[in-house]
Amino acid sequence: MPAPNIPQIRLYQDWLRDNRGLSFDSYDALWRWSVTELDAFWQSIWDYMGMRSPTPHTAVLAEARMPGAKWFPGAQVNYVREVLRHAEAAHAAGMPAIVSDDELGRVREMSWPELRRQVASVALELRALGVQRGDRVAAYMPNVPETMVAFLACSSIGAVWSVCAPDMGTAAVVDRFRQIEPKLLIAADGVHYGGKPIDRSAVVQGLRDALPSVQKLLLLRTPHAARRLDAEADWLGAIARDDAAVAAFEPEWLPFDHPIWIVYSSGTTGLPKPIVHGQGGIILTMYACGLHNDVGASYGANNFGERFHWYSSTGWVMWNCQMAGLAFGATIVIYDGHPAGSKEKPDWAVLWRFAAKHRITFFGAGAAYFTNCMKAGVVAADCGDLSRVRALGSTGSPLSEEVQRWGSQQILDAGAPEVWWCNISGGTDFCGAFIGGNRELPEVPGQMQCRELGHAVEAWNEAGESVIGEVGELVCTQPIPSMPLCFWGDEGNARYLSSYFDTYPGVWRHGDWIRIGADGGCVIYGRSDATINRQGLRMGTSEIYSAVEALPEVLDAMVVDLEYLGRESYMPLFVVLRPGVTLDAAMRAKIDGAIKTSLSPRFLPNDVFQVAEIPRTLSGKKQELPIKKLLLGQPVEKVVNREAMANPASLDWFVAFAAQRASA
Repeated sequence: MPAPNIPQIRLYQDWLRDNRGLSFDSYDALWRWSVTELDAFWQSIWDYMGMRSPTPHTAVLAEARMPGAKWFPGAQVNYVREVLRHAEAAHAAGMPAIVSDDELGRVREMSWPELRRQVASVALELRALGVQRGDRVAAYMPNVPETMVAFLACSSIGAVWSVCAPDMGTAAVVDRFRQIEPKLLIAADGVHYGGKPIDRSAVVQGLRDALPSVQKLLLLRTPHAARRLDAEADWLGAIARDDAAVAAFEPEWLPFDHPIWIVYSSGTTGLPKPIVHGQGGIILTMYACGLHNDVGASYGANNFGERFHWYSSTGWVMWNCQMAGLAFGATIVIYDGHPAGSKEKPDWAVLWRFAAKHRITFFGAGAAYFTNCMKAGVVAADCGDLSRVRALGSTGSPLSEEVQRWGSQQILDAGAPEVWWCNISGGTDFCGAFIGGNRELPEVPGQMQCRELGHAVEAWNEAGESVIGEVGELVCTQPIPSMPLCFWGDEGNARYLSSYFDTYPGVWRHGDWIRIGADGGCVIYGRSDATINRQGLRMGTSEIYSAVEALPEVLDAMVVDLEYLGRESYMPLFVVLRPGVTLDAAMRAKIDGAIKTSLSPRFLPNDVFQVAEIPRTLSGKKQELPIKKLLLGQPVEKVVNREAMANPASLDWFVAFAAQRASA
């Protein structure tokens, strides 16, 4: 007998009717209530999800301003309590907490009691290593259960977590971690990715050498390391305890606005932004987003046997989303490896076979992943029994209508009785989604279904007016609990303000183009600024310049990302080379190598072009945004004022290049 799977958003509305006397005749009416009656809405999420605090809160939204909103003063919470409250019921129903798989086919299941024991054991080890409430713990770890245990252990004692994925080079990781001065480093000395073992021992040693604040190393030893590193603690030892202290361990009660983690998002200038989120804000916004993502407890009658997977690396905010499945009481199923096998033997069916093998019910990935699967001719029906898949999730970049129709047909042909797409768009910046799904609304391929509850999203034109049916700047006019507390080390909130509030003071400007339809459906058209978005991971152009312009042959460079309206990201790099140097295969390989080593293979350009000059303003700034708009088809006179340029003649090459692209 299949689980009834009543939509989570319907169960919430039934609760509102029965407990608050509130009924709404449309989703639009419910959404408008949620963004105008902020106190009533967010209190309802607290109550509906059964959140508890040993001390009462004195208000819901004590100070309604952006930035600096004050939520639930007086309340105490801990993310780990929200996760572990499911342990007994889920275990009694025979549901595991985490199922993991990898490129070598190593399948592991972790029970809920074992998750609780390991979290307690590692938390006690962290304390023994000198980690206290408020200390930062940096992790250089892959998408394995150990990383989730490490985060939960940190959170349980009030330490502040921050993770980078092992596909990032030393320089990019140091640029992030050095800013937050971590006391402890947790790292894996190797990974298996793209069909081969990759030694990471030199990077781990390099991080220790470059991070003077790190006092101790907790090392996950793997068979992939080329040498044995010295470390103050070993992962196997850290999880080994099973004594009275472990049995008695309880996560600490923390203030609602106590920092939970630091994530990174790159702007167009300077170092990556170290964004600090609060415990309570993350929990509450996670629960509101959960009504849209429609993931339920695996042990509950409504979603019995739920298995939630969203393919991600630890360096993408969807890793946090994947882990949030535990807070809903769902079994989460994670994959550590390349989604397309290896470069030598590309295989885009890897995750489809994984989904069939592990009876996944919710299968999420980046939009670019589904596009690649379609182009590679993947046939889902050849990958095993996918009849349990009831939902496909997509984010990171716009999903085209063609790819969505293809994906639906694949799942139906593979035996699923029906399928629903949960297409979402949000950001690392607030660790949530502005736009998302709603199983009760009609689906239009190529569109997202609605603005999420509690998220006052509008499209604004150049005059700062809200528009419907037109493309405008995506703004959020009311605070959300998970908006950043601050950027770490940001004096006077200067970078925070300039990142989101310099265009419209007091209103969050996200940096995306959006069109909101009369029916509430939304289309994201790509970035409205010069930030690069590769499969959901944002990188500032400045980080690419740091890598490329360090080469002695490169005098100047400019990169733009031409992701727009569901088109796959196309990222050309333009370089000015020293006299006598030409852009041959060897030079191209050198440029690629610099980006790979400093950043990640993910940020390699699609093409490299040699140019005479990079267009600059009179004050010397690279004109990334005008060139991006030009290459997306806008007329040159609309995008740039030649009189405000230091080198207006440099535009001619780019105008010709844009015309050539348009005709092609």
